This record gives sequence, structure tokens and C-alpha cells, in this order.
Amino acid sequence: MAIEQGEIEKIAELSRIRISDEEIGQVTQRITEILQMVDQLQAVDTHDVEPMANPLDATQRLRPDEVTQSNRRDAFQAIAPAVENGLYLVPKVIE
Repeated sequence: MAIEQGEIEKIAELSRIRISDEEIGQVTQRITEILQMVDQLQAVDTHDVEPMANPLDATQRLRPDEVTQSNRRDAFQAIAPAVENGLYLVPKVIE
């Protein structure tokens, strides 16, 4: 898949990237080469290849999901300036 210089200029304008006139040809060539590599990868037959989550068949060690701190909500709300129905009351900041 080839990409035209005009398309690169349009993409650069839309993404607000400044590409000088001297660089536009080189950028177009590099993006064309990248798209050719993508085409090459897409041409590979992967029909019988099983997807994998990790190339090393590694699994993540997980810690047990245990509560390590006690519920101190009442203690924190006792020292709060304003609380109502278990909620902290704060001044309105957006009009």
C-alpha cells in the first residue's frame, strides 16, 4: 500500500504536525515503507496459530485478596468539618 504526499500533508494538517517541504518526501517514503511491512505481516497465514497471552506461557502470581485495614470511616467522619448521611459536605466549587 503506497501513500501519496498529498495524504501526508493532509494528515499533518489535521494532526497539527508541522512538516517542512524538505522533509515531506522523506516522511512519505518512510510511512510507505512501514505500510509495506504491515502488508507483509498481514500476508502471513496464521490460520492454525493459536493466540497466546504471553509468549513465555508465564502466569502472574497474585496475592490473596484479604482485607488488611479496618474500616475507620466513622473515625474519619468524626473529625470532618461537615458530614451528612455518611457523606462529606464540601463547598460548591463550580457555578
